[in-house]
Parts: sequence; C-alpha cells; structure tokens
Amino acid sequence: MNKKIALEEHFQLPSYQPDPVNLLGKITEQSYIAELGRRLGDPIIRLAEMDQSGIELSVLSLTTPGIQGEIDPIQAVRRARQMNDELFETFIRPYSNRFAGFAALPLQDPKAAVEEMTRVVRDMGFKGAMINGFSNNGGPEKGEYLDEEKVLPFWEAVAKLEVPVYIHPRMPLEGQRRIYDGYPVLMGSAWGFGVETATHALRLILSGLFDRFPNIKIVLGHFGETLPYAASRIDHRLQFHTRESRGKQKGKVIDYLRKNFYFTTSGFSHDQALMNAVSEIGTDHLLFSADYPFEDLREASTWFDRSPLSESDRQKIAYQNAKALLKL
Repeated sequence: MNKKIALEEHFQLPSYQPDPVNLLGKITEQSYIAELGRRLGDPIIRLAEMDQSGIELSVLSLTTPGIQGEIDPIQAVRRARQMNDELFETFIRPYSNRFAGFAALPLQDPKAAVEEMTRVVRDMGFKGAMINGFSNNGGPEKGEYLDEEKVLPFWEAVAKLEVPVYIHPRMPLEGQRRIYDGYPVLMGSAWGFGVETATHALRLILSGLFDRFPNIKIVLGHFGETLPYAASRIDHRLQFHTRESRGKQKGKVIDYLRKNFYFTTSGFSHDQALMNAVSEIGTDHLLFSADYPFEDLREASTWFDRSPLSESDRQKIAYQNAKALLKL
C-alpha cells in the first residue's frame, strides 16, 4: 500500500551527543546500536527504505531522551534550536515532499519552549512537537512532568497553534527504578517505556488539562502504551476514590482518550492489538507508524498492509487521519 504517513520516526546527527550515559547502550547488542547509528542520520538510506515500504512521508523527531535529557536549561535551549535547524537543513529542506518535522523543545524553560515551537511551526512548517517524557532540570534525578503548573504557558501556545504533541517514552528516573533491579532490560522498550509514558498521559488527563484546553491533541505510540486496553479498569476503580484524590478531570478517562488522543501502530505489528485499539478507540484516531530505525520499516508496512482491516479503514489509518491531524 502506497501513500502511508509515518509519525514516530527518529533521527540523530553526529553533531548531537547527549551527555548522560544511556543505560540502554550497555544492555543492547552493539551490532544493533551500530546499525541504528548508521540509519539515524542518513536521509538516503531512509528514503530507499521508505520507497520499498510504500511510505510517502515521514515526520521526524530527535530520538529519546533528546532535549528532555539535558540537565542544564541554558544548554537545553541552545541544543533544541540547533537540532531543529539541522533537522530542517538535513532532511526537510532538500526533501520537503518526503520529510516533515516534530520540534525538539526545551521544557526545562517553558517560555523558551514556547518561543522555539512558535518559530519552527510558523517559520519552518514543523507539524507539532515530540516530547520525550519528563524533562531533567538541574540534575539527572530531577524530573519535571507536563502537567505541572509551570508548563501551562506551553499548553496555551499548543492550543493557540493547533498542532499535536507526541509524547514519547523514556526510562523512569533513577530513584524510581528499584522494581527493575536485576532486570535492567525491563526498564526500556520491552516494558518500562510504556509504563512511564502511560502514567504521564494519565497525569495529563487527571490534571484537568483537556477540560481547560479541549482542542489539544496528544499522540502516543505503541497503540497508546496499553491505555486503550486498561481504560475501562481505570475508570471503574476511580469511582471508589474521593473526589479530591481521583483528579480534576470532569469526564471519564476513556472519553479523553477517544477525543484528545491519537495512537500510532509504532513498533507493534500485531493483529490482536490493532483490533483492540479499533474496538476501544475507533479508527478515526489511529495512525500508522513504524518507529524507525528501532523497528524495520518493511516489516511494519508488510504487516499493516495485510492486517484485518477494511480498505476504507486501512486508508484512514495509513494516511487520511494523519493528513487531517497535521493539516497536510
């Protein structure tokens, strides 16, 4: 199937080498890491694989933890601007019909994040932002989440610009990793990524953010990090808690998931997971993605092209929903 649009596709260039040592690099096969490095920064390799997979457009974002991993706010601001400019010059400007961008933003300084997002959306045509979970600020053990009061100016700008925000996983703060002791592989994409990101999304819902800004759109990968599957259980249990403890939101969790959230197929080539998301969320808020280069474009595309969808739903998930969301 041609004309697919992919939204969770990552890049990193040699000019950006994050300071923190990435634990994933210690527990991952080195041949896999080397291959990732080759693909992350090369538009020619990427375009060839997109052509083989029927992907017309890839929306690129700085790989995790990206700017969220910076502990110095001043450096975060500088590096965010640098990476957005290099994404534009390396991928988007020379291949404007094949690549688009999600902004990397320094949420360590929400005012600067607003300025940078406004710049790249209005001046460079970026389609929204990719936030890699909580933002470190002042040290590796200091994490700030997107529901906190200081971030409200950012959400006001998002609502005004009418662009989506993609929340991407990262490993939990070091002080929250005791449960993974002895099993570090569970901290990453196999398990911990999804738990961390699903909890972050629930914080946004329970904070009342979407009642305050009803037009905000959030994108989550991996079929919503289990949230479509778990929403009925969450709503059922919340009713037994006090009004003060169960959040500021006015509606049910599932209502916000269906209205304010979009879910991609990234890294999850599985028929049963797809059909669960369809039954809980519907096809209007599902989007194709691959999670390149961490996943294989051709494998993700081959699965999707053969998945048990009607052709009208396949077209919606492949590209029609993305066109509407990103205003393409």
